[in-house]
Amino acid sequence: MAEAARDQATTAETGLPFAQSHCEALVREGDPDRYLATLFAPAAARPHLFALYAFSLTVARVREAASNPMAGEIRLQWWRDALQGEARGDVKANPVAAALEEAIKANRLSRQPFVDLIDARVFDLYEDPMPRVNDLEGYCGETASALFRIASLIIGGGAEPGGAAAAGHAGVAYGITGLLRALPWHSRAGQVYLPADILGRHGVTREDIVTGRGGPGLRGACADLRDLARRHLAAYEAGRPTIAPAARTAFLPMALVEPYLTAMDRTSYDPLNTAVDLPRWRRVWRLWRASRTIR
Repeated sequence: MAEAARDQATTAETGLPFAQSHCEALVREGDPDRYLATLFAPAAARPHLFALYAFSLTVARVREAASNPMAGEIRLQWWRDALQGEARGDVKANPVAAALEEAIKANRLSRQPFVDLIDARVFDLYEDPMPRVNDLEGYCGETASALFRIASLIIGGGAEPGGAAAAGHAGVAYGITGLLRALPWHSRAGQVYLPADILGRHGVTREDIVTGRGGPGLRGACADLRDLARRHLAAYEAGRPTIAPAARTAFLPMALVEPYLTAMDRTSYDPLNTAVDLPRWRRVWRLWRASRTIR
């Protein structure tokens, strides 16, 4: 809390430049793939993209920051109120909120997708099952797909970038891949994002996951989810021509999806214990190569 108070005091003193630098540092540390991808975006758009991703990261971390679900609900409600102009106190004292407000105004962004993202993150606070594949796709749509869509609007300066359907598929592919990569950490925290209908087909229970038992059924369920991610990845690639060329930089993180999925195809892959990552140089190379072919 003392650190947060210092951040708010510094924001009040130094204003927007501090808030935007704060967001960039948050994303660099907490979401390195999007950080690296943003370095290829137009310079004028980068502070707004960092604000967007810092907001997403902050909301995604509410569960670990809150002592219980009710405390998490209160934190999420503060963000809803901040976006809708109903929060008490000086919202701009929060550096992420200050930078996000600037991004919204500068790019004439609708606030509803941000509120929808917050609403989707309520799921994170509890240990309810993800019932069906459709529910998982909807969750990824409100979170990851929304980020692709908003980022493309930011890069286009608020102009319609097209590719709404492509953004939807991109977010589901990216979101599922990220959830599979995070499975070791989520399972230890008691969170299960794998849909119950897929787990049921493979004879896997929630207890198999959160207790670390795993087993061949879990490997099969994860393989099914990789197949699902690849189907959405293919649909995104088919729809990519509908995205305005100037906005395609927003989708550079998609260049990392297939390499991560391929790493999980290996026979040595253990869903509950393998940290799936790529060397930094390889990520930069993949993003650079994708940046050369987006137009």
